[in-house]
Amino acid sequence: MDLFQTLVLALVQGLTEFLPISSAAHLILVPELTHWDDQGLSFDVATHVGTLAAVMIYFRRELRRMTMEWLGSLRGRGLTPDAKLAWAVVFGTIPAALSGLLFHDVISNHLRSAQVIAMTTIGFAVLLLFADTTGRRVRDEHGVNWKDVLVIGVAQALALIPGTSRSGITITAALLMGFTRQAAARYSFLLSIPIIALAGGYETLGLVREPEEGVRWGLITLGALVSGVSAYLCIHFFLKLLARISMLPFVIYRLLLGMFLLFLFR
Repeated sequence: MDLFQTLVLALVQGLTEFLPISSAAHLILVPELTHWDDQGLSFDVATHVGTLAAVMIYFRRELRRMTMEWLGSLRGRGLTPDAKLAWAVVFGTIPAALSGLLFHDVISNHLRSAQVIAMTTIGFAVLLLFADTTGRRVRDEHGVNWKDVLVIGVAQALALIPGTSRSGITITAALLMGFTRQAAARYSFLLSIPIIALAGGYETLGLVREPEEGVRWGLITLGALVSGVSAYLCIHFFLKLLARISMLPFVIYRLLLGMFLLFLFR
């Protein structure tokens, strides 16, 4: 892996982790078009660390308040809006975590084909458009209730199917539950924190069991930095953009991407 490959793959990871456009589709498309060798597990771990750091730094004030209020709720102080949101993140993570443990091998062995990714990229684009045009868009993330947690949590579990897009499906579910676009994205990003941490931890265990030889630590560190900075900027500008536009540009992009994958792998 050279410098250019490191920069491209880190940017792809950082941007597609949080935009509703399917990271799996891009991480298949880029190597296919470039004929690059696999970047290795250590690089995947590094980029996960970068994106995790980005979302935690961006929401550091919210996370501080949520943590303090969550601890207060454990001491019997009641459920404030921030405590409720913290519990919603905790319980909303459970469906995806359990599904990952139960179905990881099945999904890896049977659902990682380009055709599956193309079809899910297209299918969930249509669902995102439906949610964006029919959702009431009147609620914020602090009004989350247990029905929201269940629906959005189960939706996040569906993101294990390649091409779905974790951010895309959770934003879709939140829009269907009446969240505003920005609130749907904020809750989706907060919900990503434990999932990215769990995924990075799982990959790290694999790295510990089978250490890679010849790791170029300079490039690995650069990959983590680039993925982190690009993810942070992506979160910032995406949230700003949602104040002015609908999800239509991302829907169109997904439809074109899915059709291109179908053409490429026909």
